[in-house]
Amino acid sequence: MSQWFEKEDFWITYAPIMFDENHWKEAPAVAEYVKKIAKLSEGDSVLDAGCGLGRISVELAALGLNVTGVDIIEAELQAAEESANAEGVKLNLVKADLRTFSEQKKYDCVVNLYTSFGYCDSIEEDMQILKNMCNAVKDNGTFIMECVSRETAILYFTEGEVFERAGFTVKTHFEVEGAWEGLRSQWSLYKTDEKGNEQLVNNHVFVQRLYPAKFLADKLVEFGCKSADIYGDFDFSPYNQHARIMVIVAKK
Repeated sequence: MSQWFEKEDFWITYAPIMFDENHWKEAPAVAEYVKKIAKLSEGDSVLDAGCGLGRISVELAALGLNVTGVDIIEAELQAAEESANAEGVKLNLVKADLRTFSEQKKYDCVVNLYTSFGYCDSIEEDMQILKNMCNAVKDNGTFIMECVSRETAILYFTEGEVFERAGFTVKTHFEVEGAWEGLRSQWSLYKTDEKGNEQLVNNHVFVQRLYPAKFLADKLVEFGCKSADIYGDFDFSPYNQHARIMVIVAKK
């Protein structure tokens, strides 16, 4: 049975909601950070694992890197290709499930960005994805992961918000699963009819499993990395009470 993140209808509806203008604006800076952190030079290879719409992939390619984007959703890969063509850069795009993704080619850098981890039905599947991404890194290469961790979820928890985006009134509601084992998110999209009444047009509930940062870093070492350091942002700021997000930089 397909899991929600495998369904194209979801992404066609919700991608414009989740990837707002601010997320697109920050993409060039994130790509610059990736290149700097991994000490990449023109022509070096990068795997964007879970590339989605190509938000970061296109910017990495614009920096002269040889970028492969992998995603399970065909419509998102097509959008990534359109973005690449519009920017005059080339992407190698692969439709694949990261739970089973495996190839002989190794990359100078592998990235998994914008909290695209922790949505599988089981911890075992999540760990298989982490292992597969680690295995794709060359010896002496770099793996960079940006994700909501258990600690940052606690630090920035809110019960929900209401905002306007992509022609919808969006209402979100968040609840903690178990002992902070996951975060249950409900996204409800409303349209206003001609009488001024709000009509619910789409509703989606999903759970993101929350992992402590140290657990993920230790797993990366278990899966073959020589080291895995935890930061509170791409600028190597400390992973403490001021952390914006969890960023793990692992060396193979």
